[in-house]
Amino acid sequence: MGICVSTGDLCDHSHKFTTLVEILRWHADQQPDNSAFIFLRDGEQDEQVMTYAELDRWARAIAVALTQAGATGERALLVYEPGLEYVAAFFGCLYAGVVAVPAYPLDPLRVRRTLPRLQAIVADAQAHFALTTGSILGWAEHLLRQNGQIRAVIATDSIDESVHRSWQAPQLDGDALAFLQYTSGSTGSPKGVMLTHGNLLHNLGLLDAADSNGTRGVIWLPPYHDMGLIGGILLPVYRGKDAVLMSPLAFVQRPIRWLEAISRYRASSTGGPNFGYELCVQKIDEAQCEGLDLSCWTMAFNGAEPIRHETLEAFRKKFARFGFRAEAPFPCYGLAEATLYVSGSDPDSEPVVANFDANALENGLAKQVAAKHGRTRTLIGSGRVSGEQTVRIVDPESLKPCAEGHIGEIWVHGPSVARGYWNRPDETRQTFQAYLPSQDEGPFLRTGDLGFFRNGELFVTGRLKDLIIVGGRNHYPQDIECTVQRCHTALKRDGGAVFSVEQDGGERVVIVQEVLRPHKWDLEAIVHQIREAVFEEHELAVDTVVLIKTSTVPKTTSGKIQRRACRDQFLNGGLRVLAQWPEAGPATSDSTPCDVQQPLSPTERRLAALWSKVF
Repeated sequence: MGICVSTGDLCDHSHKFTTLVEILRWHADQQPDNSAFIFLRDGEQDEQVMTYAELDRWARAIAVALTQAGATGERALLVYEPGLEYVAAFFGCLYAGVVAVPAYPLDPLRVRRTLPRLQAIVADAQAHFALTTGSILGWAEHLLRQNGQIRAVIATDSIDESVHRSWQAPQLDGDALAFLQYTSGSTGSPKGVMLTHGNLLHNLGLLDAADSNGTRGVIWLPPYHDMGLIGGILLPVYRGKDAVLMSPLAFVQRPIRWLEAISRYRASSTGGPNFGYELCVQKIDEAQCEGLDLSCWTMAFNGAEPIRHETLEAFRKKFARFGFRAEAPFPCYGLAEATLYVSGSDPDSEPVVANFDANALENGLAKQVAAKHGRTRTLIGSGRVSGEQTVRIVDPESLKPCAEGHIGEIWVHGPSVARGYWNRPDETRQTFQAYLPSQDEGPFLRTGDLGFFRNGELFVTGRLKDLIIVGGRNHYPQDIECTVQRCHTALKRDGGAVFSVEQDGGERVVIVQEVLRPHKWDLEAIVHQIREAVFEEHELAVDTVVLIKTSTVPKTTSGKIQRRACRDQFLNGGLRVLAQWPEAGPATSDSTPCDVQQPLSPTERRLAALWSKVF
């Protein structure tokens, strides 16, 4: 069944679309001279504009080149820096009936780091074709062909655009595979999520409904990940609007560029993961904000990683005087396996913020309490579920539904759920084909995320596989990481990982944390402060603390901390260590505070921490 696309003044409800190709073709016919994308080459003033007619012609020309190369029905790797060439290449694949495989761009200065993951994707996707630009092709063609699988590499900026006239539309419908979205994960085993045109159109409809008043977006997110590609590139085309794009590097180098673009282009919808907002809080000073007007910004989406209440509050406080509205923050939840979007907040209301008893959370219960009630944890709701999507909270062991207020694994069912993982039937069955014991509902996607519902609001508490269980209590690593990074100014935000290692029949807690300007600080004192802070906040004795150089903690290409990869580096001696406690590698069974060799009770641990303050 087709899905009607709402395009404001252009909306014609007699049109039914089943593919993205039909949508772009329609916009190119109805509004050929309207801007589709504006790319800021320097992140500021240097504009490159592409209209809907130009995008359509460019995509058709690329499709002809792919068809002539014999790529129809195959997979094609996209190897581009962020820019309009990438946008045209993605749609060129769709126009040719080729399955696009977005990939992290090769970096000539970091080939050792970027090439292995690229080669792993090529092998997994069985990609025989690659699209790129002439400048990248000149130095990287031999690398792309290195494993012998890539048969043809096409520089799309050298294609004669006049060949677009010979394009013939492929035979596609909503069930046709559009692209493979490779999940982050470890370098050696990336998984390709199979997304159909039907998945994409359904999810884009949800996004459009969530931001029904959206006009123009500004996107700095990487175009090779789901939030940047689907939310930043495909959604504007679905709507028939335009979007302003910039490189992630331009944003990270100078975060004010993002806010300046919002103000200059009067964008209504833009956002990113929590670390983007944190970077603005940390790096933008008052002088840079002169002339800034953020009153146009009505939806500041925040997702893809844990949303920190203190970050949201600091951002609102800092930019309120420049027009940033209290109702603008839009916490949301989603994942690549569900295309992108699962739930989101009310765009006309402030986010739902609630305090919960920390001890109860660690025991799997969500007990809302007053802010000053003992140990509490502040959580931000990720909104409500809508649009033919069904979400259940399920006990991951018994596979039975949890009662409201009980923490369990988040399961998702609906038209946005992907077909599965490319060429991985066993993992597809385990992840995408879960059923409740009654067998009345399903199949469900097992997200691996933990959460609960309260009054219809979804709260996400952490990742199932990252959960740390000590003494029968559940500890979420992102909470401990937040505590660590707050306890000293030398500790880099979003620059640490907390995980556990199995040793002597129990879980031992390890903290790995980057240090800014390490030569300025007493690292031994910082280690001591970290141990104190974690014990005071979480009543948890830390077994090992490792301080490392900045920008060396393993992260995914979208900037998420890779805790399991960090754990592997810790165990294999691969961390860039500045200081470590205890000195002799991984924690041992007697590495408790104050050299006490027997397990300590909570009271004894608290006394030990207090004594350490005195001595």
